[in-house]
Amino acid sequence: MPAALPAQAQADRGLERVLAQSDGDPHPDLRAVIVLRDGKVVAERYYNGETPDALHDIRSAGKSVTALLVGIAHDRGLIRSIDDSVADYWPEARGSAIGAARLADVLTMRSGLAAFDEDPASPGNEDKLDAAPDPLAFALAVPRADAPGGVYRYNSLTSYVAGIVVARAARQSMVDFADIALFRPLGITRWRWAADSAGITKGQGNLWLTARGFATIGEMVRAGGDWRGRRIISAGWLRDALAPKVTISASDPYADGYGYFWYAKTHDIAGRRVPVSFASGNGGNKIYVIPSRRMVVAITSSAYGRGYGQRRSEAILKALLAADRAR
Repeated sequence: MPAALPAQAQADRGLERVLAQSDGDPHPDLRAVIVLRDGKVVAERYYNGETPDALHDIRSAGKSVTALLVGIAHDRGLIRSIDDSVADYWPEARGSAIGAARLADVLTMRSGLAAFDEDPASPGNEDKLDAAPDPLAFALAVPRADAPGGVYRYNSLTSYVAGIVVARAARQSMVDFADIALFRPLGITRWRWAADSAGITKGQGNLWLTARGFATIGEMVRAGGDWRGRRIISAGWLRDALAPKVTISASDPYADGYGYFWYAKTHDIAGRRVPVSFASGNGGNKIYVIPSRRMVVAITSSAYGRGYGQRRSEAILKALLAADRAR
């Protein structure tokens, strides 16, 4: 199989019926949904010609993987403290707005940079970063809008910088560090991660995984950083990374809070509160981690730039949780 998930457990017919309902979706861009319970596949379905071997661009859900790599580098002593500044690991950033930001503020989108992906005029907007002939110089030139640690502004620039920090701390490209420290230990052999014009791994996204590879990462997170008895990342880092540091419900209808490039939301399912941590990418790409149900739900979708993609993924999650509650 494309990823090292355990063999499928006895299928959950109720959950499978939920997944079958998406066969009639009028938008032909849902790709796959995989549901794990206790680390085993209990429902799995592919749509619109997708196959288990297909690689899929998970877009900004790659930011959450970058946060895991920051954690692994921290566990290994390559990053001493997230209270360190960016310039402590990227010396060329000294004297710049981003260089002065703490890693903790970078990881929570509170770097203070004038970078906001929802505003095309923002100096640090992601489209300008993507178009820059020298992305490193671009990052260093983005000015400060606020003091670091204050205002939350969703942007890809700071997750790009987090990837630079990982590479500098590990003294190798982030793609090589990811292979050695994360993907290979998880048994994920089919993947690719795009680099920019400077050859820098795009910590802000453009990571391609199979649906099972996507789900495998979620299961490792649900298990507190353990995979088949092997410690991948410390449980302490994951608790800290997933714990909301800033409330974002006023600006994001799909989340209550934001941790280290991971989101959190509590859903009301049949009168019961169900906390969910999740990675999220444009188009509806999601890893939902639901500790109270011992579940992981991974969704791949190509509804890029389409608002219904996010709505559809949340609706699938809630339908699965309702069916699981009924069980």
